[in-house]
Amino acid sequence: MQMDPDYYVTGVRSGSRKILAKTITLIESALDAHQTLTARVMERLLPYTGNSIRLGITGVPGVGKSTFIESLGMYLISLGHRVAILAVDPSSVRSGGSIMGDKTRMEKLAIEENAFIRPSPSGGTLGGVSRKTREATLVCEAAGYDVIIVETVGVGQSEVSVASMVDFFLLLMLAGAGDELQGIKRGIVELADAIAVNKTDGDNIDKALNAKKIYENAIHLFAPSEWGWTPRVLTCSALETTGIDEIWTMVQTYHDTMTATGALHHKRQQQAQEWMGQLLEEGLKEWFYQTPQVRRLMPELTNAVANGTTTPTAAVKKMLNAVNIH
Repeated sequence: MQMDPDYYVTGVRSGSRKILAKTITLIESALDAHQTLTARVMERLLPYTGNSIRLGITGVPGVGKSTFIESLGMYLISLGHRVAILAVDPSSVRSGGSIMGDKTRMEKLAIEENAFIRPSPSGGTLGGVSRKTREATLVCEAAGYDVIIVETVGVGQSEVSVASMVDFFLLLMLAGAGDELQGIKRGIVELADAIAVNKTDGDNIDKALNAKKIYENAIHLFAPSEWGWTPRVLTCSALETTGIDEIWTMVQTYHDTMTATGALHHKRQQQAQEWMGQLLEEGLKEWFYQTPQVRRLMPELTNAVANGTTTPTAAVKKMLNAVNIH
């Protein structure tokens, strides 16, 4: 792998999709040398970031996320936008790599010059969200992409993580699947800035409109966000590409309003601070487990807890004391 930061910075800024992909691969590497290089590259790219609309998209299984994202992406490109899609896949248990090929699921978008699709392995992190998705977002912005879409695996905690790194969080739902709120946690509905009822086409139109009313009633139970935005419910058909323009107009309205009031800047500041806290916690945890004292005590104390000869509290206290953490 190329170890000169100029290679990545110049390549990303020139809009090279090949070097952009290599830069994200560098970011995802766990090697210390690569992480050091990543930090240097990111510092130099940082002044060129922040000029995009960051959109998170999630939904229940079978909702048609890939079709929706492709339809939205193609529409945005027709408007002159450059679109980057960071699709966070479940990790293969054996290889740790991506097991779902997003490029094969978005065939039209994948060949567009102004689109960049990056499936990323979750790396086993909480909720299936790649720990490096935030850095990948910044790199895509530095490469000139003005709309960044982060797609989640749709399995719970990942939504919380993605909502904390995007400007607008869109929840895709289906109609006519029994209980309209079944299969989606209340906490995820609370995170959504908007709900879009997909597959509003054919014989499903009446069911979709009914579902829209149910979701609107459910959303009204929640207070507006701290930014003053009241979530909205829309309908669309990704297959027939209807309603896509209305959804994008809503996202733009949200972004323009938040920018004008300064709320977007404040939100991103808050997200960056939370991100720093998460990285600090991860770093401390990794450091703690790698200390010689903890590595020496861990097997002995783990067995003692399992055998009932000591309590978990006492075992943890002993390890913390061993590295002078009180």
